[in-house]
Amino acid sequence: MPTLPEALRRVLASPKFAASLTLIILATAFSTHLLRSVMGWAGLIGILGGLVVLAIFSLVARRPIVEWHGLLPISIIVFVAWCALSGLWSGYVSDTIIGVSYQVTVGFLAIYVALVRDTFQVVRATGDVLRVLLGLSIVLEVLSGLLLDLPIAFLGVVGDIDRLGPIQGIFGSRNVFGLIALIAAVTFYVELRARSIPRGLGIGSMWLAGICLVLTRSPVIVVVALCVTVAALALYRLRRTAVDGRWMLQLGLLSAALVAAGAAWLGRAAIISALNAGSEFEARYSLWTEMWRLVELHPLEGWGWGGFWPQDVTPYGWLEFTTGRVHVTGLNAYLDVYFQVGLIGFLAFLALVLLAFVRSWLLASNKRSLAYVWAPLILVTLLVTSAAESTILFEFGWLLLVICAVKAAQGLSWRSALPHKQHPDAP
Repeated sequence: MPTLPEALRRVLASPKFAASLTLIILATAFSTHLLRSVMGWAGLIGILGGLVVLAIFSLVARRPIVEWHGLLPISIIVFVAWCALSGLWSGYVSDTIIGVSYQVTVGFLAIYVALVRDTFQVVRATGDVLRVLLGLSIVLEVLSGLLLDLPIAFLGVVGDIDRLGPIQGIFGSRNVFGLIALIAAVTFYVELRARSIPRGLGIGSMWLAGICLVLTRSPVIVVVALCVTVAALALYRLRRTAVDGRWMLQLGLLSAALVAAGAAWLGRAAIISALNAGSEFEARYSLWTEMWRLVELHPLEGWGWGGFWPQDVTPYGWLEFTTGRVHVTGLNAYLDVYFQVGLIGFLAFLALVLLAFVRSWLLASNKRSLAYVWAPLILVTLLVTSAAESTILFEFGWLLLVICAVKAAQGLSWRSALPHKQHPDAP
């Protein structure tokens, strides 16, 4: 591999460069709807391509000081490899190549962030980015709904803030805005409790996230927020339990979670009715029913990975016809994965998310630093939301999943016990 000029190498290897590039990567991942609306797909791909090039040069420059041993969880490799392999039988090979390339691009940027920044720095960077984006969303909603009284059509901002919502901000839909606001609330809370930001800024950030959550009026996020709150309380109790008694408490929490999940499934009709989400759920249910019928035609291998759904190709054109709506995702990450890459891909995805969650949960239970609490709570947010959205498979959802999986594997992986050689240039 060619060496970089010494002056350029020092810049690319510097902590300030890594911190700046991390901020830009996170801002891009959370702003994809805004960037596509302003610049189109070509502009977004150009930005991502530039970030990949900068990340590669940065990693080359930092090679002597980066710990590469056991870097990438095998579960990520298996899932992405199976998605790529599905191009052999998909009826839309070019779309599969594009979808996998997009998946790998965002995943590589996530790996870069996880490699060059520690968990606490990732939390700080995420908080800084989300403060700006939530603030921008509220400003545009006020501009559209109160000052101009006109929708901002190209961004999808309707301007219903004068009716106290629902609002979409710069994120395209109220559910995605609600999810990002909840991720922001978790991040701001960890920052505040860890005293990594001034108290006034932390409290103000929490109020900003709370206002955004309320104004989205998303019934999906109500359930997700409740689950995140329960998980946070469970972690709080675990972290204050003596080490000898934690395993018993862990088993009790696992049993309670399984019982609660079963009860929620059995009482799903009552929950949907209580949340007043009936009409929206009916539209989703009709899509899921047809997806389930079609997946039975290719149960093991699926129809082929497409990422965001390609239009006017089988079977996505048929789903659009039967439901009367244009869909770009399956609105359920688990069924979406099963539909696109079959039972094998679904099991690989399940292994990925479960390993990431269990590892991060155990680290949060046993490590003193509050920064470790962030990853399991973010994963709870993404995994529960995945029952009604496919966000975890794309863009900021996929980026956060890979970051959390890599960080959890760095802290708790069977490969850490294997012998490895130190890089000759390492200090």
